[in-house]
Amino acid sequence: MTSSKPDTPNGAEAFDPEAVLMSDAGLLLNEHFATALYAELCRARGAEAAHTALLQIACLHGLRDAKRVLGTTFHAPSTLATVPSAPALAVQLRARPGGDPPGALEISGCWPERIEAKAHQGRADEPACVVSAGYTSGWLSGVLETDLVVVESRCAAAGDTACTFVARQSESWRGDDDARGRAAAEALPLSDLRGMLAALTPPAEEPDEDSGPVVHVWGPVMIVPFAGTDEVLTAVDMLHNDPTLAEVSVIVIDLSKQAGDETFAEPALGRIVESIDAAGAESVFAGVSLLIEPVLARLEPAPMLVCADLDSAIAASFQIAESQRRPV
Repeated sequence: MTSSKPDTPNGAEAFDPEAVLMSDAGLLLNEHFATALYAELCRARGAEAAHTALLQIACLHGLRDAKRVLGTTFHAPSTLATVPSAPALAVQLRARPGGDPPGALEISGCWPERIEAKAHQGRADEPACVVSAGYTSGWLSGVLETDLVVVESRCAAAGDTACTFVARQSESWRGDDDARGRAAAEALPLSDLRGMLAALTPPAEEPDEDSGPVVHVWGPVMIVPFAGTDEVLTAVDMLHNDPTLAEVSVIVIDLSKQAGDETFAEPALGRIVESIDAAGAESVFAGVSLLIEPVLARLEPAPMLVCADLDSAIAASFQIAESQRRPV
């Protein structure tokens, strides 16, 4: 698996990134293939180096899949209705407020299919879902455009009832007392991995200026950048027309690119909030300027939440969705 093609990340055992990225993530996430690959790496490099290499390979797949999603344009109604964004690995996400330092992004979740745990069932004395952790680290880092490292907290292979994880920003893990978190952050040099992926990926074509917003659907949360009232309303209509989106209960409207332009404000935002309310979902607004905030406060019905930045809005939206599933 050694290669001189582009440099491997710092601290990694050498592997051929071109060969790795030629395979679909679905193959890597196959329990039998992942187990065989790990055994081969262990024989060639030793257990610790094999763990690091497998984590990084999976992270590259997650970063690549996220890049593909971010490069997809959703504009025609038929496209909006049929192509929600999703990772290759089944992931359930739930944001929680306890990031360190205070305000840092932190996401918890689980891998409901327990793909790797099934392969290691009864043979592990610690969390064993290396590929799942690496892939999810890459996916979340790519989509949220920040460096997030996933650490498995409970694992069915070690006798737990579920495979759960916590994702935190790299710098948070490095300053934490959790030895496994610090080790994971060191094993995933995301800046180097992004550079490796960029070296292997041809530059994307510039999108048409007339293209619509890129809509992301992550379980119960939909994120819609504001590119015009009609485009947002078309995205909201997906909830009525696409049964695969029945789980969506919170819609985040990102106004970040509207800074300094308040001409669209009250009538447009009122229609959007009314449409989301009629779809049976809650509305959350992100990237809200000081001029737009009082406009949103006057709306009836009012949005559930108004946030200054998108990361905070996404984290809060998962909390809202979770509270809806488990009412106090």
